Amino acid sequence: MSKTILITGGAGFIGSHLVRRLVNRYPDYLIVNFDKLTYAGNLENLRDIEQSSNYRFVKGDITDYEQVAVIFREMDFDGVIHLAAESHVDRSIENPMSFIETNIIGTVNLLNAARFYWENKAGKLFYHISTDEVYGSLGDTGFFTEKTAYDPRSPYSASKASSDHLVRAYHHTYGLPTVVSNCSNNYGPYQFPEKLIPLMINNIIHNKPLPVYGDGLFTRDWLWVGDHAEAIDLIFHKGVAGETYNIGGNNEWKNIDLVHQLCDIMDEQLGRPAGASRRLITFVKDRPGHDRRYAIDASKLKKRTGVAASDTGRGRPAPHCSLVP
Repeated sequence: MSKTILITGGAGFIGSHLVRRLVNRYPDYLIVNFDKLTYAGNLENLRDIEQSSNYRFVKGDITDYEQVAVIFREMDFDGVIHLAAESHVDRSIENPMSFIETNIIGTVNLLNAARFYWENKAGKLFYHISTDEVYGSLGDTGFFTEKTAYDPRSPYSASKASSDHLVRAYHHTYGLPTVVSNCSNNYGPYQFPEKLIPLMINNIIHNKPLPVYGDGLFTRDWLWVGDHAEAIDLIFHKGVAGETYNIGGNNEWKNIDLVHQLCDIMDEQLGRPAGASRRLITFVKDRPGHDRRYAIDASKLKKRTGVAASDTGRGRPAPHCSLVP
């Protein structure tokens, strides 16, 4: 194998799409999937490539340094693509400690292992995947850039902000070759149904209430997960160590407009009368620290790689309903 790549969280939503892409696209790479298999990780997501000769799954927990050290000791990784994280804002409000342990301690464990086992070795890269939520909230106009100051508002985004800073600190302090990317909201197949789009689809199917926070006017930039995987691939191969890249879909939707769109598509798919599913919409008390708007400026990524994530969207104008296999 020409390269051996460690992907943490490779059985999760974004991770499984990335693992599949790299296994299929680079037959001369050994892709090692290191995943704890929590509620959000599922090996069924990768059933189609599990027998591939250039794929290996290792069950492990990034919060356990000994487990991390063992796999670094056994395999001479050329790169790490770090996706393993607790990622749901509502869960972080209920149990912030698990986010501190996984997103901060887990990341430091990986950084320490890479620093120790990669000492005096060239050609390595530690790629940390993060979120646009670390930037806080935008007003009605403007975009997040790589220069936007961090202003996290939830335990989740604060834990990711901390891990981002630590990755950059290891680059500047120890010379560890690192890159960071911050992405907008992902959607697509295999997403755990606690997230907005699959939750709404499943609830529509089962005629359950469609909970919408506050006034429903919170705005997000939606990124197709396959486009995100392609952007990660590009950054891993073309990104510059020490740099940060924003990944966005150029696809802003207010939550209530998106829910209306999903209702109308699902009514058509299910043969229901027009407007039937909209009657399931239920406005609920807003969650604490809810950011009003996110929007990504991904021009730096396009300038560096020649391709922006939104360019790889195959003309998708909006999130659609074929999201859960």
